[in-house]
Amino acid sequence: MTNAGIVSRGLAALVDMAVVLVTMGALYLGLALTMLMVNPATFRFPAPNLVFSTTVTLGVSVLYLTGGWTLSGRTLGMVIVGVRVVDRRGKPMRVAVAALRAVACVLFPVGLLWVAVDRQRRSAQDVVLGSRVEYDRRAPGAPVR
Repeated sequence: MTNAGIVSRGLAALVDMAVVLVTMGALYLGLALTMLMVNPATFRFPAPNLVFSTTVTLGVSVLYLTGGWTLSGRTLGMVIVGVRVVDRRGKPMRVAVAALRAVACVLFPVGLLWVAVDRQRRSAQDVVLGSRVEYDRRAPGAPVR
């Protein structure tokens, strides 16, 4: 398989950021509705502080990426673009490695830019953790490997 380039990875990342933002919006609405049900007489929309919001957003991002990469090697963005992340043997990533890669991608997203200069199209995270993102466009109904 051919390793995915910067454009494919960037498009997948944009879709994944949108998924995280929608998830954060749903969590906020869930919190607001819970507060409304608990105390409707004094309800006000919650105003979470910057530290809380940032921490929860980073946590949701890491969980989303780790889950997708562990379960199928793909996030929604990767499914749309047609790429998959695998370990150095071409197998699905283990939970611990997927979690480390997710943390690295969330905290150091500029590492993705290394794909543009690396001859093997690897991000900084791929180089450090031995992962790779490859094109994976199967025909409809084809078995999952």
